[in-house]
Amino acid sequence: MTERTILITGASSGIGAALARRVAAPGIRLYLHARRSEEALQSVAANAEAAGATVATGLGDFAEDGIAEGLVGKCLSAFGGIDALIANAGFPIFKSFAEGSAADIDYAFRGNLFSFFDMARAAHPALARSESGRVVAVGSFTASVFRTDLPQFPMSAASKGALETAVRSLAVAFAKDGITVNCVVPGFIAKDRDTSDSLPPGRMEEIERLIPVGRVGQPAEVAAMIAFLIGPETDYVTGQAIHVNGGLI
Repeated sequence: MTERTILITGASSGIGAALARRVAAPGIRLYLHARRSEEALQSVAANAEAAGATVATGLGDFAEDGIAEGLVGKCLSAFGGIDALIANAGFPIFKSFAEGSAADIDYAFRGNLFSFFDMARAAHPALARSESGRVVAVGSFTASVFRTDLPQFPMSAASKGALETAVRSLAVAFAKDGITVNCVVPGFIAKDRDTSDSLPPGRMEEIERLIPVGRVGQPAEVAAMIAFLIGPETDYVTGQAIHVNGGLI
């Protein structure tokens, strides 16, 4: 992977951070985003720079108007183009249906779905100029796994299901410009300690027993799939939702 500009949202920890570290190399320009974790984001940026990448960073909550397309604009100002857009930022809402509200659902759709459309629209001209434009959205098992023995996220799951639909729609719309659009759907993935979307201590150990491979996934395993999809050998892979979940059904 040489001379490419990659925008990664949600890059201060987890999958986004693992992806930044995986693709960082001489000739790679990374624009890394986080909602608010500036110290953690700068640590990831430093790792990427040590590997030879050129890095710029930005903060912002995608549930707020104008943040998503503004981030694309900042990436274009910093590097002059975008070859791959990784919409990894997103979140579950830890509320039951009884506890949640319409405001929670609205927040989830703004942060998980609307921001994806805004970024894709803003980045489309630059992606079309790229020799291999790539868009990858990161979905969630919460949109496809519904079991009474696993946590449910009714306030945010629908927004992640809609994200998969959006990917299929944009794959068709962007195909004529040589841009592929895919979705990677993680299962239960290990989190950095004390992140806002980590499960309570002990709960993950219970969940591991319900996953066919017997463990949670690692951020690097999801990052490997994303790196493959933005690589040079996937021109014929588009409109797909690829699950990285240890066999969870």
